[in-house]
Amino acid sequence: MAKELTKIQRQILDHLIDQKAARGIQPTLAEIADYFGYKNRSTVQQHLQALEKKGFIKKNPKLSRAIELTLEDKFFVPRPVLGEVAAGNPLTIYPDAIDTIELPTIARMPKDSFLLRVKGDSLKDAYIFSGDIVIVNPNLEPKNGQIVVAVLDDAAVVKKFYKKKNEIELVSENPEFKPIVIDKKYPSFKLIGIVVGVYRSMSKKAG
Repeated sequence: MAKELTKIQRQILDHLIDQKAARGIQPTLAEIADYFGYKNRSTVQQHLQALEKKGFIKKNPKLSRAIELTLEDKFFVPRPVLGEVAAGNPLTIYPDAIDTIELPTIARMPKDSFLLRVKGDSLKDAYIFSGDIVIVNPNLEPKNGQIVVAVLDDAAVVKKFYKKKNEIELVSENPEFKPIVIDKKYPSFKLIGIVVGVYRSMSKKAG
């Protein structure tokens, strides 16, 4: 059923899920319009009608917050968090799952991908914050400017990747952190995967 959703419908549904988890109530049409930058509430109404038609929600037009998630028991599935990855100073990576999270079923998990929890704020200007969960795909070749997870001297880091002639540069998105520059042949460097998604629960507490 998730395949039937357009990109904006999925974003609105994600927002409804997060708001329900964080506040216990659903946002009004005006709040949804403001969140997504729509000047006209009728645009939001059209997307909600599409979500209702596809069986994801039920609405009561007489009430401002009457949006019910109709498949709430199927929206979330427990997935293991395999470790913590440093957006800042390197952290030790763990061999076993350290936690589980309830990830929405509509969140895309590519084949062989896994979850890591971010610690630190060196990617805050890329809107990745401490406590966020990153979805890591190990099957992609990195391109310059992509955010990657790598192991450096037995510690895991998440940074922007840049490949130079003889060096690899791992760059933060926070001016307080200097780039990490290593030789391409450095034996204690291993690329783990590309960050292809970020999940943030509005009810989480940053670590």
